[in-house]
Amino acid sequence: MQSPWKKPDVTRWCQYLLDSYRYWIKQDLITRSGTLTEQSERLFHSPLVIASHGTESDPLLNYGNQAALDLWIMDWEQFTRTPSRFTAEPAKREARDRMLAQVKTRGYISDYSGIRISSTGRRFFVDQITIWNIRNSDGTVIGQGAAFSTWKFLN
Repeated sequence: MQSPWKKPDVTRWCQYLLDSYRYWIKQDLITRSGTLTEQSERLFHSPLVIASHGTESDPLLNYGNQAALDLWIMDWEQFTRTPSRFTAEPAKREARDRMLAQVKTRGYISDYSGIRISSTGRRFFVDQITIWNIRNSDGTVIGQGAAFSTWKFLN
């Protein structure tokens, strides 16, 4: 299977994700040097956990770097077929929905924390999450991204 970061549609999505992060946060998520494919590879192999979903009524995950795939214990194909709500426990989904609505209105938040659940049911606490709206080149919101580096597995 081809590395996800080499696929043209993933490379393009990475640029939207990176450009939108810069737009909202006023800094770069990764070093933006090199070709678009090199940037896509750098994002995929970043130690930060980076994930995103689209704008469907029940948004599907459409990007997860290797750190996200490892944390949620999924491969690329499984991850990108998963409704993003399944990253949270059922009891926590309402709070997650309120937070995502807040991001939709504000553009981003940078201090979110919560409990998430892997594909195998392993729970973990995530802290200091930055979540932002992903915009295309004309400014239309086409998804939401999340990045974090702090998590702790729970018993």
